[in-house]
Amino acid sequence: MEPKIGITPENLAKVAHALNGILADEFVLYTKTRNAHWNVEGPDFHSKHLFFESQYNELDEIMDSVAERIRSLGHYAPATLKSFLQLTHLSEQLHEKNDGEGFVRELLNDHESLIIRLRENINYFANDLGDAGTSDYITGLMETHEKMAWMLRAHVR
Repeated sequence: MEPKIGITPENLAKVAHALNGILADEFVLYTKTRNAHWNVEGPDFHSKHLFFESQYNELDEIMDSVAERIRSLGHYAPATLKSFLQLTHLSEQLHEKNDGEGFVRELLNDHESLIIRLRENINYFANDLGDAGTSDYITGLMETHEKMAWMLRAHVR
């Protein structure tokens, strides 16, 4: 059933498509954070292991929320690894060392990249596509990622 919420079907499709990319980014970032949790090594292992766990738990909730936003707009959320890798603008490859600082830097770069992507869509959703709700939603999402990035940044001097 098509939602009749004051946004044209064409604009709903554009919003959903953009959210699909955001969901893919969230999934790749979640996977990389899980990788950090599982594979971190070094003298700060225990603290980083727990820290990365708190971050991937938060990302898990975010992914569910983004997928539900897509569904509320009348579209299906992507849900395959192949689709996520096609839609993401992040790399699943690690570019840093396999230690606490390397993982922190890698994840920080991804969060900051995602923050930029979210910020670029705020006005696009509200002004160009007439979807103030999704604009507000991703503003909150951006703020969550800004806090997560701050937490990561606090680990790097």
